[in-house]
Amino acid sequence: MNNNEKEILLLNSDKNFKILLEIIESVPNRKRGLSIETPERDKNFRDVLMHLYEWHAMLERWYREGMDGDIPFMPAPGYKWSSIKLLNMRIWENYQDVTLNQAIKKLKLSHERVMDLIRLHTNEEIVTKKYYKWTKTSNLSSYFTANTSHHYIWAIKKCEVIAKVIKEAENEKLVKKSI
Repeated sequence: MNNNEKEILLLNSDKNFKILLEIIESVPNRKRGLSIETPERDKNFRDVLMHLYEWHAMLERWYREGMDGDIPFMPAPGYKWSSIKLLNMRIWENYQDVTLNQAIKKLKLSHERVMDLIRLHTNEEIVTKKYYKWTKTSNLSSYFTANTSHHYIWAIKKCEVIAKVIKEAENEKLVKKSI
């Protein structure tokens, strides 16, 4: 097992988080709140960020309950892993009134809280399967990675599409104005 897995997890999480924010910042401020036309659930940056935020919150709950000696209900009360699409849709519905600025603030704070949880542990505690009863046959690393660096890669891809569509729409307006 790699002795640096914890450090790699921290580095990749912070790197991908920074890339995600840079994609959003690449769009002019006044255009960042725009939604794109897509059949997919997430239509704007806020949707993507609040999805990440809520998964951080669920991870924090699993962690807290698990470390208290309980077996957390995953992914969320009333949902099974097989009904994850319904859960994600409920998350989307719950955050439609949040502004992008609020979403960025919330996500930055939850990202830092999760990074702090990772830092609390030794590499051995993070990578050893069954080290904690609540992780069952898995390890802490799989939970942390799924909700940070890997989830950020998903978010980067979503936000790249949103940014591209917004920028292309802006460029089309410039072309139309010049005719």
